Amino acid sequence: MSALFTLDRVSHHYRRSASAALQDVTFAVEEGRSLGLVGESGSGKTTALSLMLGLRRPTSGTVLFEGAGPASGPRGAVHAFRRAVQPVYQDPFASLDPRQRIDSLLAEPLRWLGDPDTERGDRDARPSRRDRLIGALRDVELDDEALLRYPHEFSGGQRQRIAIARALITRPRVLLADEPVSALDLSTRLDIVRLLARLQAEHGMTLVMVSHDLSIIAELCADIVVLQGGRVVDAGRTSDVLADPRSAYTRALIDAVPRLPPA
Repeated sequence: MSALFTLDRVSHHYRRSASAALQDVTFAVEEGRSLGLVGESGSGKTTALSLMLGLRRPTSGTVLFEGAGPASGPRGAVHAFRRAVQPVYQDPFASLDPRQRIDSLLAEPLRWLGDPDTERGDRDARPSRRDRLIGALRDVELDDEALLRYPHEFSGGQRQRIAIARALITRPRVLLADEPVSALDLSTRLDIVRLLARLQAEHGMTLVMVSHDLSIIAELCADIVVLQGGRVVDAGRTSDVLADPRSAYTRALIDAVPRLPPA
């Protein structure tokens, strides 16, 4: 497998901050695999995701997507990157404009970034815009009648499904998910984790998942990077790291995962 994203000795300082948000961070994201970035609040997880999205630039080191800087170059290249790499955020209600119907919200990435189908195949063989929207909703197990409704008419879990559907509309190669289940109740959280696992398998996508919850990462991600204070303290295959963590911090995260008492 080849690496889609590589972070090489990356550091990032925010203005007016006494300490670095990231310090000498190195890891790679392999194509078609799932990687979890885990750590407590302030560990640098979301900063790493922002760098991968091209929303921020590293203070030092390099962040590359297929050998080039993310969201860099001419407008066409930036749009191609944005179509290929889509984010899903923690609070879907904040990322969904309450004044727009779901059909308009789902179509928004196509309006801003262009439709990847415009450069593929016979025009008559391409699905209609409405069929694309319906297909995205069905991918996340919602009915097409949702197209005519507004975000406030849905539960938190349903809104997160809609946010995922919007991310899927450009047929991305990578989903970057920033704490996408932390605002949900336990049963809904598990449903969304299973949904992401199914979508990754069916679409062959690469998934990068940010979470403070090690149990979620263990359930969903084949690979793991553990961050503490902006530094990588553990990394590798998730099963290997959980079985034999090299840092006391990772061991503490494992020990903090809730377990049911024996019957």
